[in-house]
Amino acid sequence: MLIEYQLDLGIEFMKLHDDVHNYYERLLVEEMALQQLQQHYDEDTLADLSCTVLNQLPSRYIRSDVNMLVYLSAEEAAHMQLQVQAAIKLARGLIAKRGTHGEFRQAPR
Repeated sequence: MLIEYQLDLGIEFMKLHDDVHNYYERLLVEEMALQQLQQHYDEDTLADLSCTVLNQLPSRYIRSDVNMLVYLSAEEAAHMQLQVQAAIKLARGLIAKRGTHGEFRQAPR
């Protein structure tokens, strides 16, 4: 079901079906859990890291994770996982250079 909503500015936007999402988001969340990144970064930094990672990856919008798993070859799944791992490594390097949100907020101005 398509859902429409309106912002306070009176501009209407359309939201796609509730099930439509980027499959790389799932892969990212799984890899973040495997690497236990929640133990290394605060919530804001994890959000920044997620955006940085996803902006490096191609979009792969799907409606059902089950269908994706059925049609995805083992080689393609492995390649996608490697892409996510490489993107996380790069994003972590960028965060190491600039510091986490907590460090940034505490830095003297």
